[in-house]
This record gives sequence, structure tokens and C-alpha cells, in this order.
Amino acid sequence: MTVDAHHHVWDLSVRDQDWIGPGSPIRRDFTVADLAPEARAAGVDRTVLVQTVTVAEETPEFLALAAAHDLIAGVVGWTDLTRPDIADELARLRELPGGRYLKGIRHQVQGEPDPRWLVRPDVLRGLSAVADAGLVYDLLVLPHQLPAGVEAAAALPRLTFVLDHVGKPPIASGGLEPWATSVRALAALPNTVCKLSGMVTEADLDSWTVDDLRPYADMVLDAFGPDRLMFGSDWPVCTLAADYGEVLDAARQLVPARDQAQVFEATATRVYDL
Repeated sequence: MTVDAHHHVWDLSVRDQDWIGPGSPIRRDFTVADLAPEARAAGVDRTVLVQTVTVAEETPEFLALAAAHDLIAGVVGWTDLTRPDIADELARLRELPGGRYLKGIRHQVQGEPDPRWLVRPDVLRGLSAVADAGLVYDLLVLPHQLPAGVEAAAALPRLTFVLDHVGKPPIASGGLEPWATSVRALAALPNTVCKLSGMVTEADLDSWTVDDLRPYADMVLDAFGPDRLMFGSDWPVCTLAADYGEVLDAARQLVPARDQAQVFEATATRVYDL
């Protein structure tokens, strides 16, 4: 059994994805019906559907999708962490059709101009409410925002922080620092987990190799250990560089056989309560 702990879907007739540039090959619809045959063919039987835009209506739609499709075992949605009634809003989402599939919350911190956005008092208050609701928090940051992520995770030991896309290191240029130091500081906190995801699109899109990814995968495997590392395809964003099967095959080459049961199933199952 394999769990894909990170993928997306979108329908441009319902909502624009304004982060996708004009002419991009992923500026089209990607649905569960598109994903399912690729995932099943790769041996994936459960997935976690992750938010794509900071629009409140998306999360209820994703919960309904999870209720309708056996493949989707969990949803990481979005809500405004700074809203005064954040606790009530999280409770409302849990009561919606499919609400039991809500497992976490994510905000595109990578798009915030303030590198210390995560440690603003109003954000920390919202993150505390996420912990109170029994949910996890997916951490989408760029390397220069990682120190604030470390501070937030240290300040909220009851909340599990899941680092998306191994913290988006500069794989294309081959650089490791200061990314590696910050990731190790995050991994030193017991309430943190990392996704082995999003790597092929941080590498050279046209010429990446598994060996290009290896230093980054080795580092997070050493820092977090297999019991705090989980696989995510980042489909369909990954298709800018590789198809679904190629991404999964690369990840399997990067993770030692002795650790694969944890990374490809057990960690995600535990962290997201699938």
C-alpha cells in the first residue's frame, strides 16, 4: 500500500488558479478522474488532497470530493488563520459534508512578503486553534522563511507542522545552505514532519536526474528519520518536470528499502489520521 500525501486538483471553470502563468502547460483542468488511473497504476491507493488557493469556498468543495472518491483519504484545506472566529470556522468545516476528511490547514506562506509572518501574534493564535481542533498544519515556505517556521513550531509544541516540498531548496543551482541548517533546526523539534515532495520542480525541469535530488533527500531523511518523512507527488504541478509514475519511481530510488514502508505509507497514515 502506498499513500500519496500531497496532490492537488482544480477546475478552471469553477475558479481561476492565478498562480499559474499564462501559457503554462498546467493551465488546464486537473480532476480526480485524471489522477485516479495514474495513481492506481503506480500502486497508490490513498491520497491527501491539498489546497491550492486562498479562497474559503475551495475547502468545502474538497471535502465533498473526498466524500465522493475512495482514493482521497484526507484533505488539507485553507481558512484565514487570522480571523477572530477561527475556532468556530474550523468547527463549521468539520460539520460539513465530508468534514471528517479535514486533516489539516495550509496557507501559502511562500507568497507572504513578511519573512516573519508565521510568528505574528494573530497567526500564532490561529495556529493554536488548529492544534485545539486536532488538525495539523502544512508549512509551505521558502528557505528564507524557515527560521520563522522553526520559531512557530517551537512556540506551539501541541501542533504538528508538516514541511511541504522539503522546504523548497535550490536544487537547480545545487546549493544546500542556508536551507540545510534551517531544515535541521526544524527537524530538531519533535512536532515536525517533512514531505518528500515538490523536488523535481525545484530542479532543472528539463534535465533533472535522481542524483540531482539525492543530496536533499538524504539530508531530510537523516534529519527527520523515516518515521517523520512522507511521500507526496505534488501532482499535477510535478508534470512540469515529470509524470506521476516518474516522480514516484524517483522517490523510491531515493529512500532505502528498509525505510520505504514508513515513508510511503505509515508516516502519512499516522500524521493525517487516515
